[in-house]
Amino acid sequence: MKIFNKRARFDYQILEKIEAGISLSGGEARATRTGHINLTNSFIKIINKEAYLVNANIPVPDKISYDSTASRKLLLHKSQILDLLTKSKQKKLTIVPIAVYTKGRLIKLEIALAKSKKVFEKKQVIKLKDIKRDIDREISS
Repeated sequence: MKIFNKRARFDYQILEKIEAGISLSGGEARATRTGHINLTNSFIKIINKEAYLVNANIPVPDKISYDSTASRKLLLHKSQILDLLTKSKQKKLTIVPIAVYTKGRLIKLEIALAKSKKVFEKKQVIKLKDIKRDIDREISS
């Protein structure tokens, strides 16, 4: 099972990918394994030399008073965190989650250093997709 963050690929130009573990409670892990996670508006923030997944929505149906968008700690080596921090500050990059997937019994998060796209770049991508769709439609008919 792999859940993608489609919005990240549209809004950002992906430069470098890293696999990270994620610290979840029991209910959150169950919800993630069944595909109930939304990474659309989430990002990675480094606080006190620790990486956190901020604003990811993991709804747990069992709990009534539960914050589904709470920050969750990422499991990375100190050298990886330092590398991400220095690259993001030097090159003015953003750290975004791209996908969540299971690897055996573990839940992994694929994160990336990304550069924000300009509005005209986003429009150009949409235009190229439309042209490709029209060409494919003409070829098939």
